[in-house]
Amino acid sequence: MFAFVSSITPGPNNIMLTSSGIWFGFRRSIPHMLGITIGFGVLLAICAAGIGALVMAVPAAQFALRVAGSGYLLYLAWQLRDMTFDGQAEEARQPMGFMAAAAFQFCNPKAWVMAITGSSAFLPQGMPVPLAITLYCLIFCAVNLPCISVWTGAGALLRRYLSQPLWRKVFCAVMVALTVYSALAMWW
Repeated sequence: MFAFVSSITPGPNNIMLTSSGIWFGFRRSIPHMLGITIGFGVLLAICAAGIGALVMAVPAAQFALRVAGSGYLLYLAWQLRDMTFDGQAEEARQPMGFMAAAAFQFCNPKAWVMAITGSSAFLPQGMPVPLAITLYCLIFCAVNLPCISVWTGAGALLRRYLSQPLWRKVFCAVMVALTVYSALAMWW
């Protein structure tokens, strides 16, 4: 349940995937989704091994995570402010790739909170630690991928409605507001 609730609720990854679904469709967003899931799985393993608690105990590391995460989200909000569907401009755009999405997990404060909280509360007991970490990461990732796929699919479905200028402007305003909120929420 923790994996489901933390994966399906809005956050930086889900906002980015909704946007990717709109811009590029579901199929072209698959590397982005897989990068999030695999990158988050690596982050889970690191946190379950105890390194996450050590990183979070260093104030400079927390600050760096917040700066990097909120900076990227503000950049993304800037990109979302005026969504137009021009065929030539779309061909020049590229979806976030696997490696970039995986690397983003390490500057995503929501991912760190999910990984540290989940690792400290739900790591299987009564088995060798490497096996417990592997099992925990596999289960969490198996729940995470379908959850984030819902957001990408929603974006892909919304695309057809966003051809109308009014709905596109409303949607852009909502997405920018949610993205800016996510960037600011990292500082609370």
